[in-house]
Amino acid sequence: MDWYKGRIRDTDRRLALLSRIEGRQLARLFDLLPDVAFFIKDCDGRFLALNRRGCEFCGVPSERAALGKTDFDVVPHSRAAEYRRDDLQVMQSGRAIVNRVESAPQSTSTTHFILTSKIPLRDARKRVIGLAGISRLVERVRERPGAVTRLAEVLETLHDPAHAGVSTAELARRAGLSVSQFERVFRTSFGSSPRQYLVRIRIEASARALAEGDQTITAIAHAFGFYDHAHFTRSFRKVMGITPSAYRREHHHPTARG
Repeated sequence: MDWYKGRIRDTDRRLALLSRIEGRQLARLFDLLPDVAFFIKDCDGRFLALNRRGCEFCGVPSERAALGKTDFDVVPHSRAAEYRRDDLQVMQSGRAIVNRVESAPQSTSTTHFILTSKIPLRDARKRVIGLAGISRLVERVRERPGAVTRLAEVLETLHDPAHAGVSTAELARRAGLSVSQFERVFRTSFGSSPRQYLVRIRIEASARALAEGDQTITAIAHAFGFYDHAHFTRSFRKVMGITPSAYRREHHHPTARG
């Protein structure tokens, strides 16, 4: 039993040390990890901590700018709803999510998706009071674990403008699944159908065009495959929670010309 008592003493020493450490000291460590986004949220989804990479993911200039805000304040509405759904799952079940496939943040237009892990945070009475998590960009096939590999080529296809008209059957074939299996796996991973995901990609790309360019809204609608101004406006509002014209008024900052 000596080995057991030794483990108890080691555990007690560890807990005693951790209880004396000011929490922000550990959080600063995550600023030194350039490839990992770290965050802490309360039960209402408000950010309590966010490292530098997390700020880049959310498109905010600093942690201070994000504190007290939720995902709905910093990322497109549909993406925020996806993140919040997973947050609630962790906090309500008390179980961690490990390597969940999520859509890439809007600020990383060349990267297709991220792997996110989230754990519940409990107080001294074991009540869940929030969550902490990390997210990592997935860029290379060799980095893709398990079932994610089967979606890799599909995601690359969806993000390639040259394949905007690809069918669900073709996507399923590339994933090595039947259409029904593919749609089920895709929806479980991303919270939407492949078609809905494709619309989201086009909308978020069009949002960048609205913010950075001077094309008319109708021209942008046609450039991203929407039938007309009305179709574009309906789709844009559904994803972004705002009309294209309102989005342009709030975010327009055309890039400087040589």
